[in-house]
Amino acid sequence: MAPPELGLDLRRLPSPMPIWHGRVQRSAWSTAARRVADTGGRLVSVWGVDRRAHGDVTAVCAAYAVREGLVWLELRLEDAAQGFPDLAGLFPCAQRMQRAVADLSGIRAEGQEDDRPWLDHGAWPPGPPPLQSTARFERAARGALPADYPFVRVDGDGVHEIAVGPVHAGIIEPGHFRFSVVGEKVLRLEEHLGYTHKGIERRFTELAPLEGHRLAGRISGDTTVAYAWAYSMALESAWGCDIPERASWLRALMLERERAANHLGDLGALANDAALAFGLAQFSRLREDWLRLSGQIFGHRLMMDAVIPGGVAVDPTPSMRDRLRAQCDAVEQEVRVLRRIYDEHAGLQDRFAGAGQVTPELAARLGLTGLAGRASGQAADLRCDFPRPPYDGLKVEIATQNDGDVAARVAVRFDEAFESLRLIRAICSGLPGGAARAEVTHRTSASLGAGRVEGWRGEVFVALEISDDGRIVRCHCHDPSWQNWPVLEHAIIGNIVPDFPLINKSFNLSYSGHDL
Repeated sequence: MAPPELGLDLRRLPSPMPIWHGRVQRSAWSTAARRVADTGGRLVSVWGVDRRAHGDVTAVCAAYAVREGLVWLELRLEDAAQGFPDLAGLFPCAQRMQRAVADLSGIRAEGQEDDRPWLDHGAWPPGPPPLQSTARFERAARGALPADYPFVRVDGDGVHEIAVGPVHAGIIEPGHFRFSVVGEKVLRLEEHLGYTHKGIERRFTELAPLEGHRLAGRISGDTTVAYAWAYSMALESAWGCDIPERASWLRALMLERERAANHLGDLGALANDAALAFGLAQFSRLREDWLRLSGQIFGHRLMMDAVIPGGVAVDPTPSMRDRLRAQCDAVEQEVRVLRRIYDEHAGLQDRFAGAGQVTPELAARLGLTGLAGRASGQAADLRCDFPRPPYDGLKVEIATQNDGDVAARVAVRFDEAFESLRLIRAICSGLPGGAARAEVTHRTSASLGAGRVEGWRGEVFVALEISDDGRIVRCHCHDPSWQNWPVLEHAIIGNIVPDFPLINKSFNLSYSGHDL
């Protein structure tokens, strides 16, 4: 059943997830957004698409999560320079997405308060935006420096600025954080990202659809399974391909191993940022063993290229599945001991409790999603809300907290790690027989499809358009970090500067998945 509250003519896409697509007139664009907001829905993503090279027009698209599933709306623009009604007044997270649309597609939101470039740092060569069909690529002038970014200034007695980044200590990716502080207390944080923009969405249009999963799996290395699955789901939806049940179970097996690997790593890093090096040492050891076994069984430590269109590339033998189950048992035993140590360590809890708090009310208003959202009372998880095999039979237990601080995000990580271990054991024991891959054949007419997967950070979304001659017209990939990076700016207010690394790590958002 299509979402009735929107009052739109929608068609359901042939996807295992409930996803609808529809075209709207200019007036309905804003009306639909208002109805989504009024009924408790949220904005997932905004993107532009230029179809002029395929005999069509430019369009702006928005994806909304509603009670019944996901709605993909499209507003066609006869003139590529024509703008579209602003969505940021209803959904604050839209602001940066719309600024990115302006940079990449040249389509601007009308009336948006903040129109500063977001991904374009002033070093791109002149000419049409990179996702317009007429764009031509040349190297920027040698030695060209980025333009100055006009950060918002905070005035007042004793207020000063601290610039952090874009190059950081260690091996994390680049991002600029500008703090306005009095003493060590943070009054305001403003982020500037886009330093890891790589032109991925343009690169998709140069690949054959059956090759796109490899690029999708490299958008954010810690989320390779979720992205490859979401892309494959979008392609299978566009071309009307059903995958074997065994393939769905094996994809879920890899997704839960990816989730557990990241939680193990973060739990150690969070302890380290609170000066408990013991926690980092123990969880690093567990994560390393976890990744080594993934590499032995799936051919890659991060399981890259193991999820492919039509199914999976690796089908573990019974003895391999026995090893996976045994490792889950061993890891769970150790993590339960470590959790008791964390919970009873007064110094650690003193740093965790109350730091970087995002109340459930603020989380709902700003659209906080995924793991961070569940730590602030936002009980949303695609594995529970729209379960498909094997999750429909495994009954995932959602992990939530209401305090919304570092301690809550740590607790959610522990709970989700234990649940992933349970799910992995259940999948290994109940894996159905049959093939692990189906053939995916090209549809001779133009088509579109979408994929949604609950990655370890939150919902990964992929929208895919393919022309009648089998070329990718547009592939838009969305990371939940788009919603959550702006919330980090609010979470740090009132905290002290030295707590920022801890608060930032408790979110652990993706630079690469955001910047594309």
